[in-house]
Amino acid sequence: MELKPHSLFISDLHLCDSRPNITQAFIVFLQETAVKAQALYILGDLFEYWAGDDAIEAGHQQIVIAALKWLNSQGVALFFIHGNRDFLLSDGFAQATLGNILPDPTLLHLYNNSVLLSHGDIFCTDDIAYQQFRTQVRAPAWQNQFLNQSLDARIAFIELVRIKSEQEKPLKSMQIMDVNQQAVEAMLREYHYPPLLIHGHTHRPNKHIIKIDNHTCERWVLGDWYEQGSYLKLDESGCQSQSL
Repeated sequence: MELKPHSLFISDLHLCDSRPNITQAFIVFLQETAVKAQALYILGDLFEYWAGDDAIEAGHQQIVIAALKWLNSQGVALFFIHGNRDFLLSDGFAQATLGNILPDPTLLHLYNNSVLLSHGDIFCTDDIAYQQFRTQVRAPAWQNQFLNQSLDARIAFIELVRIKSEQEKPLKSMQIMDVNQQAVEAMLREYHYPPLLIHGHTHRPNKHIIKIDNHTCERWVLGDWYEQGSYLKLDESGCQSQSL
């Protein structure tokens, strides 16, 4: 049976050398599932961290990049949105994978629907400390200064930030680490009520129906790949959540 035209969406794989089984699962996903799609959208945190495009030749990253480049060579368009762990992905990565980096958020028209895409951390406005940190590290001046340091120094800094983040998580309520409903609604208004919003970041896969100003929107939250990979499939009939 011929497959309908469709696109796939994933996020929060957090690929790293210490979890080679997830890297292998991702490569199999590209070879057996994503290759049948028109496009693959990776909505942030593909990697556990990204210290700069000069790390492209290192370890698992080289394997992943080669697999993504292969997928593109099969006619599947590749799109990336920065996550909170890999916001330093830049032109070097895009050129190596033959993919495209999209702004966060991005509004697209797919299969007769307007679709708003985001990593999702911009909606977590109750976590004030995180939002301040996000603003700092997304500033061009901060990034230029950071990238001028040695790769070893950058990796050491990232490790310290990761440790601090893990230590602070138990001290934060689940509500603070989830999206703020008012922030979501404000974004939907700004983009003229797209019927589909797809994001990751919170690691709480679900479908939410939002009724706002006489409009209805589906908010689809993508799952992480810590224990079981999952993805979202979108075609002319709508979204379907799939597990590997």
